[in-house]
Amino acid sequence: MSALLEARGVTVRFGGLTALSEIAFAVRAGEVLSVIGPNGAGKTTLFNVITGRVRPTAGEVMLRGQNLTRLPAFRAAQLGVVRTFQKTEVFGELPLVEGVAAGALARDDPDPPARAREALATVGLAPKAHLAAHQLSYGDQRLLELAQALAANPAVLLLDEPASGMNHQESTHIMRVIADLRTRGLAIMLVEHNMHVVMNISDRVMVINYGKKIAEGTPEHVRNDPQVIEAYLGVPHADDAVAS
Repeated sequence: MSALLEARGVTVRFGGLTALSEIAFAVRAGEVLSVIGPNGAGKTTLFNVITGRVRPTAGEVMLRGQNLTRLPAFRAAQLGVVRTFQKTEVFGELPLVEGVAAGALARDDPDPPARAREALATVGLAPKAHLAAHQLSYGDQRLLELAQALAANPAVLLLDEPASGMNHQESTHIMRVIADLRTRGLAIMLVEHNMHVVMNISDRVMVINYGKKIAEGTPEHVRNDPQVIEAYLGVPHADDAVAS
């Protein structure tokens, strides 16, 4: 199966700082590609390039063979590349249905409320649809942001630390949601520091350090790579990496 989303030689320089250096990857429909690495490695910058928030110094990003590299963020979203953020962004005072329906407007959905209810059901928030977002727990607000992204009917979903701050039960739930989305044919990219989530949900893992890709492969391959252990995992055994 051909790649749905592909990056070729993506390089980003901010003055004398090289944030990303010749990053290349491909992700197919129905696949989860996780991006891991130390803080400041360039992971969020990569997401910003893919979604049109940052223009690369060199390289290109392709969606179904179409070049996204010079398109603004709203246009990338209209074409099907949608993301969540490290810091949760929800409509605090609005009922969940109304806030999520706003995501459907990005794709000119004919029935935004119906799309919103479907997205809320997907993440498990349908029983709370009448509540205002500020009434939700932190974990539910993370799920709400995911629902907002799903309402935009993405082909590619970029999740920036979706399990951040979640307890074990909440992170297990979001793993189930991601697994369900994969069966629906979404291409999913995940930035996450919770190695239990990464190693149990990913088809492949890409490791970035100091803006350079240092490894890519199956979770088993990556967590036993000596260069990855030294740069990021910091443990000699896979069981320790999964438990971190």
